[in-house]
Amino acid sequence: VSSTVLNLFNKQDPHVNDGDENTERGNWASKKEYILSMIGYAVGLGNIWRFPYLAYNNGGGAFLIPYFVMLVLAGIPLFFLESAFGQFCSQGPINIWRAVPILQGVGVAMVMVTLIVSVYYNVIIAYSLYYMFASFQSPLPWSSCLNQADSNCSNTPIVYCNVSGSLVANWTQGNSTCPLSDMITVPLQSPSEQYWDRVALQRSSGLDETGPVVWHLALCLLLSSMIVAAALIRGIKSSGKVVYFTATFPYVVILILLIRGVTLEGARDGIEFYIGSQSNLTKLTEAQVWKDAATQTFYSLSIGWGGVMTLASYNNFHNNVFNNLYICTSVLAGFAIFSILGHMAHIYKMPVGEVVKEGFGLAFIAYPDALSKLPISPLWSILFFFMLLTVGLDSQFAGIEVITTCLLDAFPKTFKSKRALLTITTSSILYLLGLPCITRAGIYWVTLIDQFAGSWVLLFLVLLEIIGVCYIYGGNRFIKDIEMMIGKKSFTFWLWWRACWFFISPCIIVILIWSLMTFTPPSYGGVQFPVWGLVLGWCIAVFILLWVPVIAVYTLMRAEGSPWKRLKSLCSPAEQWHPYLDIHRGERYSQEHCRLRMRPKTKPEVNVNVISSSWL
Repeated sequence: VSSTVLNLFNKQDPHVNDGDENTERGNWASKKEYILSMIGYAVGLGNIWRFPYLAYNNGGGAFLIPYFVMLVLAGIPLFFLESAFGQFCSQGPINIWRAVPILQGVGVAMVMVTLIVSVYYNVIIAYSLYYMFASFQSPLPWSSCLNQADSNCSNTPIVYCNVSGSLVANWTQGNSTCPLSDMITVPLQSPSEQYWDRVALQRSSGLDETGPVVWHLALCLLLSSMIVAAALIRGIKSSGKVVYFTATFPYVVILILLIRGVTLEGARDGIEFYIGSQSNLTKLTEAQVWKDAATQTFYSLSIGWGGVMTLASYNNFHNNVFNNLYICTSVLAGFAIFSILGHMAHIYKMPVGEVVKEGFGLAFIAYPDALSKLPISPLWSILFFFMLLTVGLDSQFAGIEVITTCLLDAFPKTFKSKRALLTITTSSILYLLGLPCITRAGIYWVTLIDQFAGSWVLLFLVLLEIIGVCYIYGGNRFIKDIEMMIGKKSFTFWLWWRACWFFISPCIIVILIWSLMTFTPPSYGGVQFPVWGLVLGWCIAVFILLWVPVIAVYTLMRAEGSPWKRLKSLCSPAEQWHPYLDIHRGERYSQEHCRLRMRPKTKPEVNVNVISSSWL
């Protein structure tokens, strides 16, 4: 056993098999594993708990029109761009910018975003684990108030009915019903909300009141870190096997919940609020709807995080990246969620809109409350939270793969034979960084990180990515690179992609950035963040974006020649930019051809490898 462990950590590279095309970095065992990993990464929690709320809030079924328009005009073209970019050079998001060395800070910033977001994604997995374990009880612990004498909690909301100008409490008149337009619901804390705040989170009054670590969450966070480390112990060789289950199981659960949901009384009301007769086509004239659709498209496809490039970098060089399938679960998840929320609204005798929540409120308050009203409620609850667990794990797998891949690319001699140790160390660091997020003020920290690190910052990075690839490196050159992988295509084929990459997608991103300038300070549960908390949030955002100008200036200072020659040199591909293996370089990237295309220099060129290693 001891010799096996020693072999795992020191002697062999478990990331490479004998049949791999790239015997130094390794490849996916099959295209199926790559597709499942990409699906698992892209199908994040945003598809489960954010999309249904946005659809309801922006006109129901009408929202699907701008969503799919944005998916076609911006989402899919950028997804294709990042996949092809990573596959061509077989490098992570930092070394990939050997194509445009002056923008190498964009790659570093992407890794920083992934690192910070991975901290709170780990915490969300811990929440899911805790709720899954808590679901092995009957009745579910959030099915009733903790203290029946608590006047702020009620199993059934207090409903007033406006009868001839008079408000009648707890409307239960037997021979008639109160029209929804005349109902007034007094907001009391539901049992599920009370359980979330007082038991699961033990939430404090604000960011100022940190409080101790919530130990049951600390144990779940430790278990989450151990699961992730175990799944990635052999890199893509082990995670590629895990995703056969984790990437497909959410679809099974969503389908089960959908079938169960549509058979419930009141389900039709929920679905109508989602995409049925309640759809409001006039919403299409509002700019906010299109902004929400575009933003959700970016988050649904995980563009700008570096994960798409990293996963694609392990493909075989001639893999037809254009044919890779992306399956969107947003719409399907919406049906499953709204059918059961419609049943919950039917039980409470209140409009569906009053039980719909976003994010944590949907995943850990509204939906668990609805599930607790079903027969065999523990079974449905276990399935739902196990689904959240697998969705979170898939995203976390890719996040840690981004970090470890960048370290391996920067220091191959140091880490190549110690990938298992590197994975365990990375998971341990993320666990320690996550501890502040599982204190009694932890939910405020998670909200702060989500608002400042995982939102509009990505739009800036994607805009710089498009400028770097299409305008500095050259869109036509990039198309020739892609054709080296997938074969020659007609001018008509590339016409659409050129239009999106050069004009449509950049314009959409610029409009999005402009619309986000109207900043609204984040809050959670009606609790406003203190000034120092907002300042810290802005510092996180600045810390991420600052890598771009800092590394650009650093590379300019390290270059030789006049300022113009330095700028021109760093806006041209470095000598190390080419397909990873010699057999794939062809005439365009042969060593002799590279020497001919390099401009005469009186002094040596900047070594991009050294730069990426020193700034990592």
